[in-house]
Amino acid sequence: MTATPRPGDPVITPALVAEHGLTADEFERLRRMLGREPTFTELGIISALWSEHCSYKHSRPILKSLPTDAPYVLQGPGENAGVISIGDGLAVAFKIESHNHPSAVEPYQGAATGVGGILRDVFTMGARPIAMLNSLRFGSMDTPRVRYLVGGVVKGIGDYGNCVGIPTVAGDVMFDAAYEGNPLVNAMCVGLLRDDELIRAKAEGIGNPIIAVGARTGRDGIHGASFASEDLSAATEAKRPRVQVGDPFTEKLLLEASLELIQSGHIVAIQDMGAAGLTSSSAEMAERGDVGVTIDTRKVPQREVGMTPYEILLSESQERMLVVAIKGHEDEVRKILVKWDLTAEVIGEVIAEPVYRVTEGDHVVAEFPGVRLVTDCPQYHPEARESDEAVARRARDVHAVPEKPQESDPAWTLEQLLECPTIASKRWITRQYDSTVRTSTVLGPGDGDAAVLRVRGTTKGIAVKTDCNGRYVYLDPRVGGRIAVAEAARNVACVGARPMAITNCLNFGNPRKPDVFFQFREAVFGMGDACRALGTPVTGGNVSLYNENPQGAVYPTPVIGMVGLIDDVAHVTRSAFGTEGHAIVLLGENTNELGGSEYLAWVHGIVAGPPPACDLDAEKRLIDALLAAIGGGHVASAHDCSEGGLAVALAECCIGSEARPMGAQVDLSAWASLPLRALLFGEAQARVVVSTGNAGAVLAAAAAHGVPARVIGTVRSASAGLVITVGDRVVRADGKRLATAFHTALPRAMQRAVAVVARDPAVAGGTR
Repeated sequence: MTATPRPGDPVITPALVAEHGLTADEFERLRRMLGREPTFTELGIISALWSEHCSYKHSRPILKSLPTDAPYVLQGPGENAGVISIGDGLAVAFKIESHNHPSAVEPYQGAATGVGGILRDVFTMGARPIAMLNSLRFGSMDTPRVRYLVGGVVKGIGDYGNCVGIPTVAGDVMFDAAYEGNPLVNAMCVGLLRDDELIRAKAEGIGNPIIAVGARTGRDGIHGASFASEDLSAATEAKRPRVQVGDPFTEKLLLEASLELIQSGHIVAIQDMGAAGLTSSSAEMAERGDVGVTIDTRKVPQREVGMTPYEILLSESQERMLVVAIKGHEDEVRKILVKWDLTAEVIGEVIAEPVYRVTEGDHVVAEFPGVRLVTDCPQYHPEARESDEAVARRARDVHAVPEKPQESDPAWTLEQLLECPTIASKRWITRQYDSTVRTSTVLGPGDGDAAVLRVRGTTKGIAVKTDCNGRYVYLDPRVGGRIAVAEAARNVACVGARPMAITNCLNFGNPRKPDVFFQFREAVFGMGDACRALGTPVTGGNVSLYNENPQGAVYPTPVIGMVGLIDDVAHVTRSAFGTEGHAIVLLGENTNELGGSEYLAWVHGIVAGPPPACDLDAEKRLIDALLAAIGGGHVASAHDCSEGGLAVALAECCIGSEARPMGAQVDLSAWASLPLRALLFGEAQARVVVSTGNAGAVLAAAAAHGVPARVIGTVRSASAGLVITVGDRVVRADGKRLATAFHTALPRAMQRAVAVVARDPAVAGGTR
């Protein structure tokens, strides 16, 4: 058979090809593969599957450098989600993905459907979702448009997750002008399954029916994958129709129906209709199984009249799955879907002929030669060259930056940093999420450096966290990539978990620009360095490129989603001080590093200097020492030093708990030779602040693993505030002032947003 154009389809011209995001060379590649002129439907299929979002055509060769294997990895990259074994016949499935471009033009639906999509990636592996996380980046909170985006994204995440009934337990949120025109919205899901329940999206069994299940197909989200592979521009608002519309209540039904289908024995494969919709799900399932498929678009359940094959194939309507059932079991599949008030219609079958064929009734509208549809996508190896600006910024002597007059009192500086939106309490955000539904949450948002979920029927716990400092990656991509992994591992270790594996969401600008591709390549290499050193293989992830607008690219932001395992949840450790009289121990060493710090960016408006060094051996030893001390029952609290440095970490340990704030008396005179602001606000890595009732045991654990450690103070009552002595300098910070700065910064900023939108509704429409 040969595909032929449909009556009414547009004539394919160079302008139409360009509109579909294909270069002239790529279009010629398509013609050679087909041996003829493509139909309009075939052009649409290729525009989606060869988009950056689906094909990874600029990133795949670099991603192959990442470590992906470990004895406990059951499923690595290449499937809907990665899966690791945690013993006792149990496994964890997890994945992170981006929904950046949709959230930039329609923040509520963009964020909500990002949650829905990542949920489906996890439950299609046979896992029941148990937790959601999100990693968010926004521009300056001084900008009305940014505050509008924050409000819409947070509400979209909260509404969708809350309605489905999956707790949102952790994540990270940062604010920087670099993200002004292009917010980053990354969603992560974690699920639990038995080893023998694992199912993969691999079409097999000649004659087996292909069934569309879930919601009906509409016109929302068409070309969503292509849209995610473009720079944002002034014309972005015209692309609102490319943003999908979610229905969390249908998602909940689909979740339960899918898990029942998997356990029923009536199906052999299942795949989410995510980016590029029916096109990608059917083509990828066929490629994995090395089989052919045929799809009849007239049989696809539709909710709109007159949809063309082009629209049906490329629609990204939400809450839909593609299933390969066992031949003869179609009625059993339908019964399960009907039970959950969902549709199930046979739309095609697995065939022996090595082709990917789409028909509209008897009319063949698209036909490709088998797996080549997926495997023959172009791959590029762009030039990689660091920008002169980044080199110059990194070389700047940041210690020469003059202090402001107010900095004569470091307590003023500390208060300023606690008001910085990146550092300030995120409770305004997290209180909009249900973090305790399903009652497995041991540590939720703000309780510890990572969240912890109880594994029912065992003593085990799963620790999860996302992290990345894009400023570090901008200043030195390889070091920044290492730090992203190391800090996520440190966060997980601080709650008492052994870091096990990561998923990643690689958010970068236009890869065809040499400086952006340099950032991407070096950051991935840095991540690989850290994963090998810390024993945390990569089980999958997402690449999100073209995150830029006419003003430039975002900071390169390779977000890390870390999963760790706790053998006994009795050892779960919080981050805040809790017991007056406990000793405060610093694990790790202070340095005079100041480059890339939140202090320089927030107090001085300067992004410069080398980011802090990342000694991966020191990070590994720190994690081992910390876990030994926690496992021995000697640690009451643990909190890593990151943005804002040691002074901010100490303050957060004192005021992190609104219900029970504490104070602290600290002596840092052992480092009196260091510049005071580098000691207090520098962001040296591999440091953790611990409180303990047995300092000797903690120091012994540190010594056994070769980790520098020193008792630096004592936990006091809240009335004592935070007092830091450095030689003959004494810094006194009032606890109530610190708490007010920390806990009210975001609510105050968002109150301004409500007032601005009320006065000027055009802000919400993106015209301001």
